[in-house]
Amino acid sequence: MARWQQATALAAGSLVGLAVRDLVQRQHSVLRNYPVVGHLRYLLEDIRPEIQQYFIERNWDGRPFDRDTRSVIYQRAKGTHGEQPFGTERDVDRAGYEALVHSTAPLEKPDRPPRVRVGGKDCGKPYDMSLLNVSAMSFGALSANAIRALNKGAAMGGFAHDTGEGGLTPYHLENGGDLVWEIGSGYFGTRTKDGDFDPDIFRDKSTDDRVKCVSLKLSQGAKPGIGGVLPAAKVTAEIAQFRGVPEGQKCVSPARHKVFSTPVELIEFIAKMRELSGGKPAGFKLCIGSRRDVLAICKAIRQVGTAPDFIIVDGSEGGTGAAPLEYEDYVGMPLSHGLMTMHNALVGTGLRDDIKLGASGKIAGGADIVKRLIQGADYTNSARAMMMAIGCIQAQQCHTGKCPVGVATQNKRRAHALDVPSKSERVQRYHQATVEQAAQLMATLGAREPHELSPHMLRHNISPGESRSYAELFTWLQPGELLAAAPETWATDWEAASADSFSPQISQYRAGEGRSA
Repeated sequence: MARWQQATALAAGSLVGLAVRDLVQRQHSVLRNYPVVGHLRYLLEDIRPEIQQYFIERNWDGRPFDRDTRSVIYQRAKGTHGEQPFGTERDVDRAGYEALVHSTAPLEKPDRPPRVRVGGKDCGKPYDMSLLNVSAMSFGALSANAIRALNKGAAMGGFAHDTGEGGLTPYHLENGGDLVWEIGSGYFGTRTKDGDFDPDIFRDKSTDDRVKCVSLKLSQGAKPGIGGVLPAAKVTAEIAQFRGVPEGQKCVSPARHKVFSTPVELIEFIAKMRELSGGKPAGFKLCIGSRRDVLAICKAIRQVGTAPDFIIVDGSEGGTGAAPLEYEDYVGMPLSHGLMTMHNALVGTGLRDDIKLGASGKIAGGADIVKRLIQGADYTNSARAMMMAIGCIQAQQCHTGKCPVGVATQNKRRAHALDVPSKSERVQRYHQATVEQAAQLMATLGAREPHELSPHMLRHNISPGESRSYAELFTWLQPGELLAAAPETWATDWEAASADSFSPQISQYRAGEGRSA
């Protein structure tokens, strides 16, 4: 009885102490007005995301990925069923709903899904790209085990793994998966002590047989127009070594590049990357901001006389990178508009046959792949769905280092929970099932290859009572049309674009012009 009384007295004393502390502190008004019980508010706020995801969210309305989508990824990664009974739960009459147009005489699914050859006339070592690949995610953002699992899965499944801009690390290389080596404005892993691009380091690393393509990141969908900062506390000896930066000092990725300042210089640098890599496909990734910039790049390609082998269009829907809310919500073109803008610009300037287009932005299922192919892409990349394939539960703690499943963290204890052999098999199974579904959908639409798809095959609900195809909704340029006579809706942007500047040649746009796609 005495022990019970002591425990009761201790608990009461603790509550009194907490109440006094709440009353005298000046930071939280809630606690001053409601000592002790006010802490319940902060507890509920802390677990709100979990309550929302597990008890309130419906199968089709979660963000950024709904439960149905997450469930399909998990099921395919595990090799279990991915079917859904009793019909769709989605409102097929709502504005914005999109549907694929199946053929009355569908084709048989091909024995092997098609692949896309990346490499133009100036490329000596073209690469056959899968319809779905691992999008850019750096070591530092992801744990070492996450990188290992993704790369081993890519090796098992025969698809490409983009390194992200954090450097080409041993974790990317040890399992032999095909790599797209991405460098950003910080030139991590190929930089001088002053932070400039080092061509000798780049040549030595890019000629590795595991590196199949080299890519320059201009911007990303999560935060277009700004760079990134890795706090000093997170710059461990290992990350400092791989990125080529001082240990324990803030690591800054600038907003703009040093290697180019004009469209012409950009294209010349891409050609230099291809040369230094020994003739491997070279290209760049960007989240599109304006059609004028895209047309300026197209003019530069024609002026320089050589083209990137590929361009990856990232959507403003965001990705694994954390960013200020204003950038996540309001900056950059969504993938659909950005992709169609780039595709049309290349077609209109007679360059589309020389350049392959990748699409990156919320690619999760076979329908996502087919939609992007219809909108102009040749292949797709996925980041968040690949993270889910290795165990991500969409906890949205990527930027805190507290990822509960060891994917997006540098905490060794948390990362140890991610078992590389089993998770790599999940990546391979998810990729295989999703690409097979894309190939099946293409056959259902009556297409064997991506180039046989057309904008007529994708319809968009304008309102509950009206649906139109992408062929009707958007202007699709003909080959070389901009060179001959730019249509009225493109004329102002075409006139303003310059191969020598990312600033417009005219200061005013006429009303109603300058629209995307």
